[in-house]
Amino acid sequence: MPPDLSPLAATLETSARARTRPGQLQKSRRAAQAVFFLLFVLAPALNLLRFDLYDTQLWFMGMRWSLGIGALASGEINATQAGISILLRAFLPAIVFVTVFLGIAYRYGRLYCGWLCPHFSAVELLNNFLHRASGKLSLWDRGTTPRVNVKPKARWWPLFALSCALMGFLWAITLLTYLLPPTVIWGGLIQGTLTPNQTRFIVIGSLVLTAEFAFARHLFCRFGCAVGLFQSLAWMANPRGMVVAFARDRARDCKTCDPPRGSACDNACPMRLNPRNIKRLMFSCVQCGQCLSACDTSQQAQAREPTLQWQVGVEALRETLRQRRREHSESS
Repeated sequence: MPPDLSPLAATLETSARARTRPGQLQKSRRAAQAVFFLLFVLAPALNLLRFDLYDTQLWFMGMRWSLGIGALASGEINATQAGISILLRAFLPAIVFVTVFLGIAYRYGRLYCGWLCPHFSAVELLNNFLHRASGKLSLWDRGTTPRVNVKPKARWWPLFALSCALMGFLWAITLLTYLLPPTVIWGGLIQGTLTPNQTRFIVIGSLVLTAEFAFARHLFCRFGCAVGLFQSLAWMANPRGMVVAFARDRARDCKTCDPPRGSACDNACPMRLNPRNIKRLMFSCVQCGQCLSACDTSQQAQAREPTLQWQVGVEALRETLRQRRREHSESS
């Protein structure tokens, strides 16, 4: 379950209003991704979040989380008390969580995806291995994506395939521990005492997830993930939401940005978007900031200011209005 993103949002607001050194933003993002990936894997073992099918018991933050239904069945509380308990322990926390989560997405976009999501962390890792093997970020790309000091070498193919398989296996095991006691699953895996149903879940889950990581990881992020989709919808509804603003009056600087490879920002985007596009064409942007870091590094090497910058609030609204005027002038 995505956590409270307020500290990250505050960090990004500061970064959006002040220039960040090349690479420093990405170091902070990588650290956040690593911590949350470990949290994702270890949360069931630490009883931070899991639902035990054996006991039909939800665990949250190390505590048993009960809605009071059991107490109602045993006659310890009446129907009114049970209704209040369900309201306070289920509906109210869910409403608060969804409101806060979508409120942050409304202002900052897919912040969770780019900075915390364990699936996107895997996407970027596998992108790197595949790019070193083939020069592409996806098996379906028609052409290669040039990057500095990276020449495709066939020896990376086995590592890419092995990484997809290991990631799929780890995810299948982890997802199962959210439903069954982690000691039972990990213990059964080590001792070879898993039940037939547990084995089937792990085998089928590993195969499906391995195929997804190998062939459809970008497609899942764009079209298959409900968490990402609702973040994007909330963000698109806010003209003041944080955007990557492009200094169009300095567009000529992009022609000499990163020769002969092309524009550095286009080659840096893990979602294979054009960061200089208008907002409605950036629907699946995950606010990772890699385009900004690439632009900053490339332009600094030529003693120039970056042409891409995060803008939020009034400045983001001005960028949105400029984009609309540009669309209108081009269509008329």
